[in-house]
Amino acid sequence: MNVPPLYAVLAFVALERVAEAIYGERNARALLRLGAREVAVVQYPFLVVLHAAWLLSMLLFVPAYAPVSWPLIAAYGALQIARLWVFAALGPRWTARIVVLPGAPLVRTGPYRFLRHPNYAIVVLEIALLPAAFGAYWIAAAFSVLNAPLLWWRVRAEDAALAASG
Repeated sequence: MNVPPLYAVLAFVALERVAEAIYGERNARALLRLGAREVAVVQYPFLVVLHAAWLLSMLLFVPAYAPVSWPLIAAYGALQIARLWVFAALGPRWTARIVVLPGAPLVRTGPYRFLRHPNYAIVVLEIALLPAAFGAYWIAAAFSVLNAPLLWWRVRAEDAALAASG
């Protein structure tokens, strides 16, 4: 059985996102038990829909055997290593939601030494790189444009919550 590269990559990304969701939810529940609070709850469903639509659009609109840019796939893989670095830096404080533990110091290790929101930078690059790797530049552009205001809204909410908790 010869699985098209597009399907293999999308399956990997979907499984990765499911694993992240499970890990993030477990961490969020533990943080909430410790007295953390979730803010900007209304944003999370928009993120889920955007990311699901991004993957689904590639599945529906990119030909199964579209030519693959392996250098862009490698760059996407490097982003996954960077994402693991974010997870390692945040440890049990990583969630896909905005859950803030009052009084906890800001994380300033790992990629947080260089960027205030490294995970969001990774997501911006992922949304552009993955479709571009299969020649779907319009998907890369469309979802980058859709992600921008959502990310702006999210960063403002997260920064305000972190400032209020410290």
